[in-house]
Amino acid sequence: MSDQAYCGPLSPALQRLGQYLDRFNEGEQGDAGMRRLQWRAALQRSLPQSGIGLDKVLQELGEQVIPNGSAVPLPGFTSFITTGATNMGVLASLAAMVASPQRIGLTAFQQLEELSLNWLVELFHLPAEMKGVYSSGGSTANLLALGAARQRAFELRGHDCGRDGVPPGGRIFATAASHRTIHRAAAVLGMGRESVLTVKTDQTGRMCPRDLALHIERVLQADLIPVAIVANAGSTSTGAIDPLQAIAQVADRFDLWLHVDGAYGLPGILDERVRPLYTGIDRADSVVVDSHKWLGAPVGIGATLVKDRSLLLRAFTQGASDYLEGSFAEGLDSLPDSADGFVHSLDSMGIPYSDFGVELSSPARGAVVWALLREIGAAGMAARIRRHNDMARSLAEQVEAHPRLELLQAPTLSICCFRYRVEACDDLNALNRQLHRRLIHRGKNLPSTAMIDGQLAIRPCFIGARTDWVQVDDLLQDVVSTGDALWAELVAAQTK
Repeated sequence: MSDQAYCGPLSPALQRLGQYLDRFNEGEQGDAGMRRLQWRAALQRSLPQSGIGLDKVLQELGEQVIPNGSAVPLPGFTSFITTGATNMGVLASLAAMVASPQRIGLTAFQQLEELSLNWLVELFHLPAEMKGVYSSGGSTANLLALGAARQRAFELRGHDCGRDGVPPGGRIFATAASHRTIHRAAAVLGMGRESVLTVKTDQTGRMCPRDLALHIERVLQADLIPVAIVANAGSTSTGAIDPLQAIAQVADRFDLWLHVDGAYGLPGILDERVRPLYTGIDRADSVVVDSHKWLGAPVGIGATLVKDRSLLLRAFTQGASDYLEGSFAEGLDSLPDSADGFVHSLDSMGIPYSDFGVELSSPARGAVVWALLREIGAAGMAARIRRHNDMARSLAEQVEAHPRLELLQAPTLSICCFRYRVEACDDLNALNRQLHRRLIHRGKNLPSTAMIDGQLAIRPCFIGARTDWVQVDDLLQDVVSTGDALWAELVAAQTK
């Protein structure tokens, strides 16, 4: 029995795989949940002792696995803030997996790590001195930023957390609208979930700077340590953007780290109509953005951008490993600059991204972001953001004009929160919850829900590159027709 996996030419297998994927993207197979008994039975096998070879595995992928994939890439999927990758994102990711399985070394792929990070800084109108590192997404990106904030806060008090551990007393200031992974980051960083203090918001879910200042003053009076303010540039539920300029003034007053979570909403700055809402973001110490959201990358590409990358180094550096010792030249300065001077790609690790975060092994993510921006440019990205924001605004206008729909919060970016409403119904939350499940089971329009001041909202987030204007009209009609049918059923049941 051979132990040799097929490692020959890729193109024939890729052509077959591409055909299966093209068929999936047509969306005619229906939802995987409807066929779960069949594919579970087909796939649930004991550990194979003998292999079946690439061709048969590819056939099983194409016939049993791919057709029963996720609804996330579909045009009508507007749940959460997740989308399918564009073709360019898929192809660039594949290229990196094959040609540069790691981001290390003197390769074109490593150059694209730094170049694409610099492009993101420029694209989003951030200060040129900001540098960054890629990670798996917003959860880790926020963790890294808050790790840098923790390092700074305790260094100011003579303590090196990265080296010596975390003393008690650190506090982070965020709102209830902040992503829940902020609490997870606080736990992982040794400060605990309870270290995240909740700052009040206004009626639209934006942080109140005055209440923020009061919280910081109380922390200082208690001889505790303010670590960071977490502001939102596009909250997950509604897309709200905190008053960044006013928050930055509070941060300056207390010499406190300002972190802006723009995992979803940072690209909104490309829409000149809402750009003024981002005023003050240039004063942030750290910003995060997920390229696998609005930019169309495959899931797994978040960026942490900071004004002082050395803080990431001090917070997360791991030092030299025995198995790497002596494997590289001493540094980039020792390598010849002339064209005739021999240099191997493994003469240097290149920029030590692994010391700026928690990943040693890491894919070359920058090539994907580079490819996405090379394909359609900054102008193309801006046009996508404007289109999706326009779709949310158009839906809001149609909702306000409809007698059985109610707008619960006007869109800031590409999220629209509304509900189906009939005056005679005494539990609109329950009605809309049932309505939403019917939409999901029908499988054409797939929004999520959100609670807005105790009211359950139907919450589409227009973010996918494949999502277009037809989805706005389809969703509106689907909500109304489904709500009408559901309400008629409930009334009929009550009259029996």
